[in-house]
Amino acid sequence: MNKVILIGNLTRDPELSTTNSGVSVCRFSIAVQRTFQNSEGERDADFFNIVVWRALGENCHRFLKKGSKCAVVGRLQNSSYEANDGTKRYTTDIIADSVEFLSGRGSSEGVQDAPAPASKPANSTKTAELEPIDDDSLPF
Repeated sequence: MNKVILIGNLTRDPELSTTNSGVSVCRFSIAVQRTFQNSEGERDADFFNIVVWRALGENCHRFLKKGSKCAVVGRLQNSSYEANDGTKRYTTDIIADSVEFLSGRGSSEGVQDAPAPASKPANSTKTAELEPIDDDSLPF
């Protein structure tokens, strides 16, 4: 079984690109705080590269930005490539199956804030008074 669940904050804005066959792919990284403190009393973070495909990737590019909090469910994938200097490089990515946007609407770029609810009049604290009901008039 290969399943990863992470909650963290984006360390950079998502980058959207398209494959030669026209499929959208979005890449970003998240920082996930560790649950324990180091010897200096601070909580370290681990950094993960996330890859999101197709429409979900387009939505990530549209609604997430650096600092946004999100939850990612996916799988680990190891790959390798040859660098320009001829050395072999290895990468480990999280291939996302689902991404939940956890930041508030106002904190995401391109999304308008929800309108503020209308304020209640000052005298609205009075509640409606209940009238007593005769038990004999109830149908049950």
